[in-house]
Amino acid sequence: MRKLSMEELGRKSVEEFRRSDKFPIIIVLENIRSAYNVGSVFRTADAFLIEAIYIIGYSARPPHKEIRKTALGAEDTVSWKYFKTTAEAIEELRKENYKLYAVEQVKDSVSLEKFSIDTKFAVVFGNEVTGVEQSTIHLCDGCIEIPQLGMKHSLNIATAAGVVLWELVRTRIN
Repeated sequence: MRKLSMEELGRKSVEEFRRSDKFPIIIVLENIRSAYNVGSVFRTADAFLIEAIYIIGYSARPPHKEIRKTALGAEDTVSWKYFKTTAEAIEELRKENYKLYAVEQVKDSVSLEKFSIDTKFAVVFGNEVTGVEQSTIHLCDGCIEIPQLGMKHSLNIATAAGVVLWELVRTRIN
């Protein structure tokens, strides 16, 4: 085995990325404390050709030094919008006929591996400590939960986004 070169990887240019068909998924980042986490989500969104990121509240937004450090340029490729409140973002998503799902541990959540949807949708990721706000959960069509088997029952938001987005994209490839 040998590592592939940059040429062999066939990476897209910024323009090729922008012209590429995206998965009809919007990531909603609700009051994320760490700009590094926001940057990591940008990088993951780029990797999986996600349509856009909606940044809410006090979450850091580009241009930002810490986002740039972890996004590695993905903040320049992935479309994003800022909203002061989650309700404003949800209002726009509803006008565009998106279904909305929070990634949160709640009564009657759907386990990630059982989640299936055939329309455009948004996934809400919440604050590193408090998660998705209850008022936001009330506005969602449902909740997705990542099965966890250990003592800890939470993941870092950037890790959770990677797990969820890969599973959602994996089931739609080919």
